[in-house]
Amino acid sequence: MSGGLDDLVTGAAAALMAASSATHVSISERVIADLVSHFGVDFGFLRHNDHTIHATVLVAEYPVRENVPDPDPIGVVYFAGADSIFAQAENLKLPDVVRPDAANEDYQRRVEEGSAIPQTSLACVPLLSGDVTTGTLGFVKIGDREWLPEELNALKAIASLFAQLQARIVAEDRVLYLAEHDDLTDLLNRRALIAHLDERLVAGARGPVSLLLLDIDRLKVINDHLGHHVGDSFLKAFVEQLKEAVDLPAVIARFGGDEFTVVPTAAMEIEAAEAFAKRLQAMLHKQVVIDGELLARTVSIGVAVGEPGRDRASDLLRRADEATSAAKSSGGSKVAPYNREMSQRYAVRDDIELHLEETIDGNTDALVVHYLPEFDLRTGEVLGAEALIRLQHPTQGLLMPDSFIGVAESINLAGKLGRLVMRLACAQFSQWRSRGVGLNAVLRVNVSPIQLVADGVVETVATTLDEFGLNSDALCLEITESVVVQDIDATQKTLTELKNLGVHIAVDDFGTGYSALTYLKFLPVDTLKVDKGFVRDLGTDSGDLAIVQSIMALADAFGLDVVAEGIESPDAAKILLDLGCHRAQGFLLSPPLDAAAMESLLTKGAVQLDFSNG
Repeated sequence: MSGGLDDLVTGAAAALMAASSATHVSISERVIADLVSHFGVDFGFLRHNDHTIHATVLVAEYPVRENVPDPDPIGVVYFAGADSIFAQAENLKLPDVVRPDAANEDYQRRVEEGSAIPQTSLACVPLLSGDVTTGTLGFVKIGDREWLPEELNALKAIASLFAQLQARIVAEDRVLYLAEHDDLTDLLNRRALIAHLDERLVAGARGPVSLLLLDIDRLKVINDHLGHHVGDSFLKAFVEQLKEAVDLPAVIARFGGDEFTVVPTAAMEIEAAEAFAKRLQAMLHKQVVIDGELLARTVSIGVAVGEPGRDRASDLLRRADEATSAAKSSGGSKVAPYNREMSQRYAVRDDIELHLEETIDGNTDALVVHYLPEFDLRTGEVLGAEALIRLQHPTQGLLMPDSFIGVAESINLAGKLGRLVMRLACAQFSQWRSRGVGLNAVLRVNVSPIQLVADGVVETVATTLDEFGLNSDALCLEITESVVVQDIDATQKTLTELKNLGVHIAVDDFGTGYSALTYLKFLPVDTLKVDKGFVRDLGTDSGDLAIVQSIMALADAFGLDVVAEGIESPDAAKILLDLGCHRAQGFLLSPPLDAAAMESLLTKGAVQLDFSNG
């Protein structure tokens, strides 16, 4: 390949490496423009193959046509019935040069319909992903043109770059989609629902805003007796019923495992919302056949309304949740509107709040740290432990974080609670190391958004490490992906100072957002922790596999470690090993352990791992 062609390929690589889901079309057009100019042709185009609809789709072109017919005859071309030139794009494997002659008259006619140009020659190069043709890169010359072998070789190299970009964009779009949608039902997820409610409840918006929270009665029976795959299939069928039953404009979301929400678009009083809920409930008990089983379930529905400017999304969701609990506790298959009497149930929450304040302010014996081990999937070696906080309540027993973290945040104690967790975990780790246990293990501690932006966070970490005689490289602070992108400048400054201190930095739940992808090159991050939502179904979900592959490639490009969270099946473990991900956590390996059990595990140093399905 000549120097000029080498420079052309290098320039294309540099440009396409910088492309993102939002900019790939414009950057592709600029690259195509450079190629059109270099090769002295009249037009260039990039097309992607959509094998689900069996068509080739125009993605970018240069120059961009000004008067595009509607419909565009070359915008989407279905392979079935297409002319021979477009048809071969479905499985093209080698560059092809088409010159104007009678054999491709039908192709010339289609091009003339789309561009008003009669006779053209074409160089077409496939985009390949393994054995699959994912698109084509083409260049058109009015009249005729010969293409030299070295020119076609250069185009092959550039087409490969476009194919890599295409795969990356597909993975990024999938991550973006999953940030707002439930991966099982394709409905909006909890995060997107809360964002919608926040928008609807701003001061001055039209209200009341009504919310229906639907809880499927006794779904656990299906999961326990027929398996989760049947339960998942039933949920999909239920969602289709729900969509058909909703007879007015509304936002439908999956709120949790067996919980769904319906938020009517129009303002609606509680009485009208209750009547709407009863209509829904009457329609949501149709039987469906799944794996030969005839299944049906009733639903319990809680109804609540909120006033814009007065109520928050959390208020509305809490009321709906209380109402749904009332519907279920009365035997299920009921509709319950929220009423004031239900507020008495918040006495339990208030009790937790008061107890939590007392605990954080002095009675730290009620704070219990458990540890989730991290293993090397290849050897079973114990690599570290993630500190997980529990609250010992005098009447309710040992409470999980979901019961009190939200309370701590609501009363501005989350930062103080986080600092206490770090001190308790570091103190325990120091004791283990003084007994010669866990000398090479890393302690992982979650850092809340409030902690990260608090004044003196770096000094607090340094003081804690010094107090308990721990080397800084023994500690890894884990921040969530959402924290990374909230204030990039402040985050970069704080993380850089922590990194200079010598501690490790990990991005937790990676993959659930998307903005952080852009910022990784600016942040002193050591590790990406793949969110458990992408790990759980690795053996059965090709979309999850594509995302994890993308994260592994991203980590490799930035020189980062990867830890997989939430491994629950041998298949997931084996796939992660095949992908080169060796560090992992999850119930397949070990549940969270109390301090004594964790010390025992660290003393052993390693466990025997068996990922066979037998």
